[in-house]
Amino acid sequence: MRFNLPNILTLLRIVLIPVFVVAFYLPMGGWNHVVVTTIFGLAGVTDWLDGYLARRLGQFTRFGAFLDPVADKLMVATALVLLVGSAQNAYQGALLAIPTAIIIGREIAISALREWMAQVGDGTKVKVNFIGKLKTTAQMLAIGFLLFHEPLWIFPILEIGYTLLYLAAILTLWSMITYLRASWSSLMDKE
Repeated sequence: MRFNLPNILTLLRIVLIPVFVVAFYLPMGGWNHVVVTTIFGLAGVTDWLDGYLARRLGQFTRFGAFLDPVADKLMVATALVLLVGSAQNAYQGALLAIPTAIIIGREIAISALREWMAQVGDGTKVKVNFIGKLKTTAQMLAIGFLLFHEPLWIFPILEIGYTLLYLAAILTLWSMITYLRASWSSLMDKE
């Protein structure tokens, strides 16, 4: 297999995960939130950039098509678990845990659905759609705001992050329903 730039960017996103985790726990004298948000933001940019470059340069590969969504899910799930684990109290933990469970649960369910649909030859019914892309964007923005969490001028960054996280959870459920509806006839087929 030959590595191309989009695949290298996807691999970089996976390599950034342990760096992100270590940075999340390192004491940095008040700069921790800036560093972890920057690392997460870099991962988000590589997510957009690898897809853009693959389309622009015509460098689609099976490896990239497999690894890109895996890298996204790993980074998002890792960030959400870290955020829930760092909650300051039970209320904040519950506020984070509910959308986190929805987001991670949906990713597991839809990944299983896609695998099964591919096995029965109906994989095209559950290809990524606009709602899925919107969901991913909302998740990345929400997590970025929650990681930064400090007010910025007059902007309540943490509150914006919570709002975006719940919006992302709603979009997550919407996209799951969309995929389930698209695959319903295959799921209910008696064979």
